[in-house]
Amino acid sequence: MPRKGPQVRSPAHAVYLHPVLSVATLALIGGGAYASIAFFGDPNAAGPRAIVKLTPVAQGPLRAPLADVVIDPSLDAVDEAPLGEAEVHMADANERPAVEPLPAAPFQGLSVSGPNGQLPVMGPGGLTSYKAYRRPFTPDPRKSKIGVIVGGLGFNAAATEQAISELPPEITLSFVPYAQNLQSWIDKARAAGHEVMIEVPMEPFDMDEDTGPQTLLAGLDAKSNVSRLEYLLGRAVGYFAVMNYQGAKFSTSPTATPPVVKALKDRGLALVGNGLGPRSALGAEATKQGLPFASADRVLDIRRDAEAIDDQLLNLEALALQNGSALGAGFAYPVTIEQIKFWADGLKERGYQLAPASTVMDLRAKPK
Repeated sequence: MPRKGPQVRSPAHAVYLHPVLSVATLALIGGGAYASIAFFGDPNAAGPRAIVKLTPVAQGPLRAPLADVVIDPSLDAVDEAPLGEAEVHMADANERPAVEPLPAAPFQGLSVSGPNGQLPVMGPGGLTSYKAYRRPFTPDPRKSKIGVIVGGLGFNAAATEQAISELPPEITLSFVPYAQNLQSWIDKARAAGHEVMIEVPMEPFDMDEDTGPQTLLAGLDAKSNVSRLEYLLGRAVGYFAVMNYQGAKFSTSPTATPPVVKALKDRGLALVGNGLGPRSALGAEATKQGLPFASADRVLDIRRDAEAIDDQLLNLEALALQNGSALGAGFAYPVTIEQIKFWADGLKERGYQLAPASTVMDLRAKPK
């Protein structure tokens, strides 16, 4: 059931950049030097199609004003009011409630120097990154919980900035490890209250999908895969979990997955599956070894269309009502960010509680 409201056109979204396209155009990564990356996507897949609410909800001091939003009279209104009568309310910066930032990373005792950067380790008293770097949250026992992850962040600066500053702090953000200035982006996300994950590229069935030089491979020996994993983990600090990028082939390997799961558990992290079912070899191995694991119930933007994304968000509501919680994942497309913003705006009034992904993971880990 699509949301009603005037359609708006934002000049800032006129060009759409896919945040997680194939990295075949990357320069080879070596010696800590990273080349500039430019991605060009479908300009018709982005913001001009989005159906959004014109009254924004303040989400903190980093929220960007919607100064560039203009109503396009060539678009048909989708509610009863004539388009020309729609009101646009701009929240004053002083009226926006402050967002409590998450503490700067790294925390003492939770990382050690590795060959390519700081690596997470178990801390004093068994403290883990999964517990330390997550967003604190108090669940309301009367409400079903819904977690949403926005991934593919770090390549497209505009989309990354928008996700950090405009999405509610309960939205979990996931970053591409090959991104330039990765630590700066993670620091900024945490300062805006978002808990953070990084993505681990894993081998897909379609080898035309270039997932980068550090991709975990089903046919690679355990030592090499763990070495690649540690390279990726060493790119930044402050994340509580990793999420797969691709991985349809790797996640089915009963021999390749156990060493990687063990390495993640030993380093005090959690694993989130995006498009990987709990019955995959990767999910089953995580359960077997006691690695905190959850799989997204819905990928929100397989179709990069506002109404299709809205349908998936409504599906999350139905799943949360049925099961007590639901977890969705999408990418940093402008249309996805706009729809999540609008959807989250009225979630509380519909009787649900927006929750960080880590909270949903905890709820699912509790015995029924």
